[in-house]
Amino acid sequence: MNKIIEARFLAPDIKLFRIDAPLIAEKRKAGQFIILRVHEEGERIPLTIADSSTEQGTITIIVQGIGKTTKHLNTLEAGDDIHDLVGPLGKASHIENFGTAVSIGGGVGTAIAFPTAKALKEAGNHTISIIGGRTKDFVILEEEMRAVCDEVYPTTDDGSYGYHGFVTGKLQELIDSGKKIDFVLAIGPIPMMAAISNLTKKYGIHTVVSLNPVMIDGTGMCGGCRLSVDNKTVFACVDGPEFDAHSVDFTLLMKRNRMYMSQEKVAVEHFCNIDKMAVEVTNG
Repeated sequence: MNKIIEARFLAPDIKLFRIDAPLIAEKRKAGQFIILRVHEEGERIPLTIADSSTEQGTITIIVQGIGKTTKHLNTLEAGDDIHDLVGPLGKASHIENFGTAVSIGGGVGTAIAFPTAKALKEAGNHTISIIGGRTKDFVILEEEMRAVCDEVYPTTDDGSYGYHGFVTGKLQELIDSGKKIDFVLAIGPIPMMAAISNLTKKYGIHTVVSLNPVMIDGTGMCGGCRLSVDNKTVFACVDGPEFDAHSVDFTLLMKRNRMYMSQEKVAVEHFCNIDKMAVEVTNG
């Protein structure tokens, strides 16, 4: 069991958890993740370690309630226990002084980009962050990004805050301004990462994406997270989660990511119905 020390919402359905996990906090590096189960019979889900404190022995994860398990997880509060978690898993981000490094986070992808952006700054890069959301309410970790980046550009699909448009539009604007960009990290919905990859490929900008498709055991044995990178089969959990964006077969990745959509929909509806009945019983 791992006790939740802090739990708070950052945006609608997006919740930050600080969890007691001293051994993981001591060993984790930027880009690595954990796999957890909310309860004994629950599914295993991967979540990137957004931050950690060796002094307090805690790790921080940020969760968007989309599927059954993430919605269940987001009902937990400080003092509750997570049944089990394992990590740190995956390869750490490759960090060096590239020059000018841009970290792009779409929605909750900003939480995944944050630790790598921080490490890039510590390595001496001029760091730029583009953080996107559907509306202002979904732009997260802006203050934290400003603490580790030289330039931060919020974007919103509806224009309610910052740049009006997608993160790709802001990146194109920076390129068109003549700013020399040496490295791009893009993390968010698969279509967003594919669009960033297509854009940077035209300019020969080294680009990395973090891929968390279906993961089950986190050891590469089950094959659930297999990907095609540079026309070779790899496993996100042990060979990644970060890969050269220009080598990823995004078409295949999107197909695999949709494989269990119908089952996920049924599971979410069942969970929400149970939750609704519990509320009705409580209210009499």
